[in-house]
Amino acid sequence: MTETPLLLDPLFRVPFVTGLLLAATLPVLGTLLLLREEWLAALGLAHLAAASALLGLAAGLPLVLGGGLGALLGALAKGALEARGNVTYGFMILGGWSALLLVAANTALGDSLSHALIDGQLYFAGTIELTAAALLAALAALTLPWLTPRLLRARFFPRYETANGLPTWRWHLGFDGLAALGMAVGIATLGIMGAFALVLVPAWIAFRTATGWGPTLAIAAVSGALGYLGAFGLALGLDQPFGPVLVALLLVGAALTSALARARRRGSESRPGAVESRLPPA
Repeated sequence: MTETPLLLDPLFRVPFVTGLLLAATLPVLGTLLLLREEWLAALGLAHLAAASALLGLAAGLPLVLGGGLGALLGALAKGALEARGNVTYGFMILGGWSALLLVAANTALGDSLSHALIDGQLYFAGTIELTAAALLAALAALTLPWLTPRLLRARFFPRYETANGLPTWRWHLGFDGLAALGMAVGIATLGIMGAFALVLVPAWIAFRTATGWGPTLAIAAVSGALGYLGAFGLALGLDQPFGPVLVALLLVGAALTSALARARRRGSESRPGAVESRLPPA
């Protein structure tokens, strides 16, 4: 009697689908965070979500719910203070990291769950995590078509909003809340570094290869999904922890993208007339 391949084992179906939904959604959020030069939001919100998830678990709340509440509170505080940029998220990282370790040291949960939040626990994802990931993907699909044009306008034409007295807080807070929920679900399933890598690296790849905003979103989502599929198969087949394999594969993809971009640049510079075309007219 032959054994069922691990990838086809029913035990891994829910974790696989949960992670795949996140791998396609988080990179799309990452493109907007990178556009706003707030990519540290992924780490800042993740640390807040991890600390509140651990505290919520001590009070009997699921990881996703506790983490979501903490991340949303961080997004609301950022909106209330009208803070922008990576410095704000740098303070979130420090505060969240400190709170995470203090909660772990002073509750019965100990260090084991704090390490699980850092490293991820994809293989233990169940119905709650799958539902949260599906709701996040649906919410992103419903709200981003409305949010994205406004966030693009705010980034490239900030004076337009001021001159017309537009209620900018609605789309900034709306996206901050969506990013907070994304990181909360991400850290509960993929861990802090896995979720951060899915937000940052596919968006970075897309920004260096795409020729328009639509292709940027598509390349980011596909890059995240491909990295996830490769990591899921390798981690199971080689009996390795999922999070580090995912991060390693995404970094390999970023390195290949950078090498290909340099090769194309050298090729265009070596073509006849390339130098002359860059010279100003006489």
